[in-house]
Amino acid sequence: MRFVIVGAGRVGLRTARVLQESGHEVVVVEDDPTSVDRARKEGFDVIEGDGSTEEVLAKADLATADALGALSGDLNDNFIACMIAKHHGCRTVLRIDEDYREDIYRKYASEVDEVIYPERLGAIAAKNALLGGSIRAVADIARNLQMVELTVTADSPMQGYTLSELELPAKSRVLAFGKQDEVYGLPDADASLEAGDRLVVLADFGVLDDVRRIVVGESQGRAAAAGGV
Repeated sequence: MRFVIVGAGRVGLRTARVLQESGHEVVVVEDDPTSVDRARKEGFDVIEGDGSTEEVLAKADLATADALGALSGDLNDNFIACMIAKHHGCRTVLRIDEDYREDIYRKYASEVDEVIYPERLGAIAAKNALLGGSIRAVADIARNLQMVELTVTADSPMQGYTLSELELPAKSRVLAFGKQDEVYGLPDADASLEAGDRLVVLADFGVLDDVRRIVVGESQGRAAAAGGV
């Protein structure tokens, strides 16, 4: 596949590297001379100029690109680049720099296919590394919602019960279930909960502690709370 990355800063260049290492063709658009030099030294095809202008993006041949990632540190430039790319039929990914602004830019869904906030993704990864074990944050869906993966432990009060007998708090639901070492599937009401089984749960932040205690167990729940899922 062919990708255009606007912005050769920390996020943009790392993304370009990952794509290139996976065998994809990558074109980088950047106007900062230092960043341009760094990207070229790493072997990238670089178009020097303002990625929020159609004249510069035209040099990236958007018509043959599968997607454009607007990943610079300038939110407004990123959004303009996405609008231009969408006009040329590209899938568009918009990087935002402030969590609270995500709701604003989601209003432009017809122009932007996906919004990413790298700092939040990094925070989730760090949180998982700190927690380890039986609780893993998958994604922050919204300010008050989080998707978590929970592993049933020997301490779980629900061990030996079926999914139909699992009573989670209001504002939470099981999205997927997987037996130990097996792939996830849709929740089966008759499936029994045994140590090592995994559940993906969507829950309001206010009930996450209760969900943890029910599925994972009291001691694991206290450890996770200290880590701050």
